Amino acid sequence: MDAIGKSGLAQTALTRAAQPAAVEDSAADKAARDFEAVFLTQVVEEMMRTVDLGQFGGGTAEETWRGFLARAYAEQIANGEGTGIAGSVRSTIAAYGAAVRDGGDK
Repeated sequence: MDAIGKSGLAQTALTRAAQPAAVEDSAADKAARDFEAVFLTQVVEEMMRTVDLGQFGGGTAEETWRGFLARAYAEQIANGEGTGIAGSVRSTIAAYGAAVRDGGDK
């Protein structure tokens, strides 16, 4: 096999080796944003319980849909600049992944 063929195989191997890390980063980023959204949903629901909605509040329908509204608010916050929770979770996932790849405590 000529040098170009070997070089092409090496490049393909490097590209394939790099892909799992990109997939892991993508999955870690999504998990971190999802965690932030779930946490913020609970915070927003609790906050909404303390707000007087006047004529527009109360009743079975409001109780039923309040969770959906809280989740929508939380997702918007998390998908925007967020609160920093996702960044912290992402860093922790990355540190854990690095520890596992390095063999943990030796």
